[in-house]
Amino acid sequence: MATWLPSSTWVRPPAPAAGAPHTGLLLHGILGSARNLRTLATQLSARLPRWQWLLVDLRNHGDSRGAPPPHTVAACAQDLAALCQHLGLQPAAAIGHSFGGKVALELARPAAAPLWPALQRVWALDTQPHLTAAQDQAVAAAGHGAVAQVVAVLRQCPGPFASRTAMASQLLELGLAAGVAQWMTTNLVQGADGLRWRFDLPAVEQMLESYFATDSWPILAAPAAGVDLHLLRAGREPRWTPAVLDQLARSAHPHLHQHVLANSGHWVHVDDLAGLLDLLATDLQYL
Repeated sequence: MATWLPSSTWVRPPAPAAGAPHTGLLLHGILGSARNLRTLATQLSARLPRWQWLLVDLRNHGDSRGAPPPHTVAACAQDLAALCQHLGLQPAAAIGHSFGGKVALELARPAAAPLWPALQRVWALDTQPHLTAAQDQAVAAAGHGAVAQVVAVLRQCPGPFASRTAMASQLLELGLAAGVAQWMTTNLVQGADGLRWRFDLPAVEQMLESYFATDSWPILAAPAAGVDLHLLRAGREPRWTPAVLDQLARSAHPHLHQHVLANSGHWVHVDDLAGLLDLLATDLQYL
């Protein structure tokens, strides 16, 4: 039986530098897809001509359909290993946003080191090391959005939909913010009976449960040899509580680098793309 592989697309520099390129993985968040990070990849390629970027649709998202269970953070990391083996490449960097950041951190577990012999950098973009479902709900109750709330609304809107406008109207009526409803219109695909979701919602819910259950603190404390971790947090994201920041301060070591985009919300690659590019390019240009 053939190994299941996630869908992926390449973004390569317009004027590649001489020699073999470095490869980086770009991993989106829950309910997203690889296309969310295409602008980031394109601008990184322009600034780093020695790098090429593989944008991956994580299982049950985008064009990555039909993945076998279990639908977990660890399974996503195994999918990446299978994909890279299939393509015959060894990435030097992995950059993930939110859920994708937690998947990227999995590559830096010491036990995973044999699968990633060329890995030198892992960037987790506004990824909580261990945000539990209860903690997320507490923040949401204070008036801030939560992915679990979005998922709960989506359960009430299985589709199909006559148009993107009709879908957005349903989400607004059920209490989603206008920006979230508009973003969700990018997750529709044309079916025989109308527009349907691109993702498998029950499987996505299992992935979200795994995100809340997966503790990345041990990875931050002791990553695989040769891997530098970069944890970037959004300055306007309320889930970075004083308790989490205190634990981060106590976790400091030479291979853990912490960054803040002070004026950004959770969507750091949208809210402060220029600042994010500066941080990434400054680090990766020396590999």
